[in-house]
Amino acid sequence: MVTITIPVDEATVRAYESASEAERERIQLLLRLWVLRQGERPARALDEVMEAMAIEAAANGLTSEILQSILDDDTDDDE
Repeated sequence: MVTITIPVDEATVRAYESASEAERERIQLLLRLWVLRQGERPARALDEVMEAMAIEAAANGLTSEILQSILDDDTDDDE
C-alpha cells in the first residue's frame, strides 16, 4: 500500500488520531472507495451543468422574470 498526503484541518487530525485502529481502517476504506468512485464519473459538459442548474432553479420557483429582476438590480448597483 502507498501513502498519500491530504491537507485537513486540526479537528480532523485529532479525530483521526483518536480513532481506534478498526475505525481508521474503515475511514481509509471509505476514502479509497470515494476516490475510486469519483474517477468513474464522466466529466459533464458545461451545457449539461447549466441545464441541470436551470431545472433545479425552476423547480425552486425561479422564473425568467425573477432572474431578470435580480440581474437588473445587480446592474443598478454597479452604477
